[in-house]
Amino acid sequence: MRTEQLAPGGGTAGRFAGPAPVLLGILNTTPDSFSDGGFYLDRDRAVAHALDMLDAGAEVVDVGGESTRPGSAPVAPEEEVRRVVPVIRDLLAERPGTLVSIDTYRAATARAALEAGAAMVNDVSAGTMDAGMLPLVAEAGCPVVLMHMKGEPKTMQLDPRYKDVVREVREFLLQRVRAAERAGVAPENVVLDPGIGFGKTLVHNLTLLRDLEEISALGFPVILGTSRKSFIGRLSGVEEASGRVFGTVATSVMAYERGARLFRVHDVRENREALAVAAALGDLPDSTV
Repeated sequence: MRTEQLAPGGGTAGRFAGPAPVLLGILNTTPDSFSDGGFYLDRDRAVAHALDMLDAGAEVVDVGGESTRPGSAPVAPEEEVRRVVPVIRDLLAERPGTLVSIDTYRAATARAALEAGAAMVNDVSAGTMDAGMLPLVAEAGCPVVLMHMKGEPKTMQLDPRYKDVVREVREFLLQRVRAAERAGVAPENVVLDPGIGFGKTLVHNLTLLRDLEEISALGFPVILGTSRKSFIGRLSGVEEASGRVFGTVATSVMAYERGARLFRVHDVRENREALAVAAALGDLPDSTV
């Protein structure tokens, strides 16, 4: 399993824990993802898109072989592996040293991807859907994204309810951090994701964005995944997912100001430019005038 391109010690601390925003370019090798399903089933086209995202400023390519959009059905594990592993191998052959993340909740898929050269795991279930995931991450010594999701993709948007969405998401993430540590995952390898759009209403999503500092205050790098999501369309009136770029950028800048440092996006260049400005403003010293 390849982890040599990570920060010293194999952890996220050097790369993800600082003030600079880090962009993960989304590469869905799926026929049914909500925004770009079917676009990158061809291996050459998928690799070319990954290279375009890297050239636009992505530091990580997040490769997924199963859609987790609301209402989606799972695919066979062998099919998921078949979709992602050749793309990872070809991408790394074309651009050695690329940091690849595998977007999966299955330990077997994660293992196959890590053996193909991936160096990070993005698990929408935070290790709850496959008991082998956290031990695998510990064995690999690689970063892992632990995300909050209420239910599972097929049912998560069927009337999700919370008494206090921020508190409940925060407590869930803390529980999963403890589970990861018990499995042997180094704390510096943990990244937290509040799971915007995963078992949340519009109000839940906005509340989590507004109060994101309560998640970032836990002391782990926080990743935001709002790119092109339906709640942005509801707010902006943009029905076509690919047209929700400006709304996505607005959430990225807002989340950066509240402590998020990783951003999983389709539109890398636009988010990179906006976040570069936000980061520069955040670096200004207090005025003495």
